[in-house]
Amino acid sequence: MRSGAASSRPSIPFGPAVGPDGGATSRRTAVEHPLGTPLVIANPWAGRRDASILDRLRAALEAKGVRHEVVVTDRAGAATELAERAIDAGRRYLIALGGDGTVHEVINGMVDAERGTARGQGLVLGVVANGSGCDLVRTFGLDRDPETLAGHLATEDVLAIDLGRVRYVGPDGAPRVRVFANIAEVGFGGQVARTASRLPRRLGPGRYSVGIVAAWGAFRRVPARVEHDGGVHEAALCNVVIANGQFFGGGLHVAPRALPTDGRFNLQAWVGSPTDVLRASRQLRTGAHLSRSDVHEWQSSVVRVESARPLAVEADGEALGVGPASFDVLPRAIGLKL
Repeated sequence: MRSGAASSRPSIPFGPAVGPDGGATSRRTAVEHPLGTPLVIANPWAGRRDASILDRLRAALEAKGVRHEVVVTDRAGAATELAERAIDAGRRYLIALGGDGTVHEVINGMVDAERGTARGQGLVLGVVANGSGCDLVRTFGLDRDPETLAGHLATEDVLAIDLGRVRYVGPDGAPRVRVFANIAEVGFGGQVARTASRLPRRLGPGRYSVGIVAAWGAFRRVPARVEHDGGVHEAALCNVVIANGQFFGGGLHVAPRALPTDGRFNLQAWVGSPTDVLRASRQLRTGAHLSRSDVHEWQSSVVRVESARPLAVEADGEALGVGPASFDVLPRAIGLKL
């Protein structure tokens, strides 16, 4: 689900409980959650559509006696609008059902990216994976089935987590700012996301495989400057990883030292070629790539990436724009439902 769609309102307003087809559904008598009635923002188009995930989550929440409501997104950008409107109406507890792109949209409705502050007090995000990839939840061990997750969502347990903020140049040449929950990239990874975003959604996760091949054939390293808390790194770079969470790419353990609660990013500069990046894919599954001589790593609360030619920028798997790009941590910006 990509950002930057037209700004017309979603056809399904928040409020009444709806099923995956937009129709009203019945539910048993339920009680109010201590955090308020959760609003499930469901993206049925995440990866290969699986409407049964929403049905199973609803049934499991009802079995737990949790009163909840559901809205279904109908286009890219809708989840951000729905989240912002819900918070304006006094909601505190939102559940994103979809992939990392859905989470990306929801948190950009929960947080004013320009100001770097949440749009309300005590905002809580729950996540239920249903998409081509939802790597954020792997860091917290929440990559589970909807029945198991309903048990977590029914409790009051919340962890305050950091978010990242990125400033970049949009497709129209204007400066833009977004927040992200998991991982951002500048360079080869950004180009992969850009290419994949232009491919038909019917390809599902295969879009990213095609994107990797296409980007590999066209991408060349570029002289770049990476500023961080410890100083400056200048080299011909292939990719820069700015990690708040630990996993991306469907379970690759790219940043095992990233902690989304410590106020710092795990920053990596890859100086090898795209071929070297692909050859490191097996090491990426375990985090062993950090011992490679062509990977440089730091912990930093701020990052700035400048390059001799504009490099593509992505965050949470969403193609955003190009650099120069700057990043900073928003400490304990929202609560994550554990």
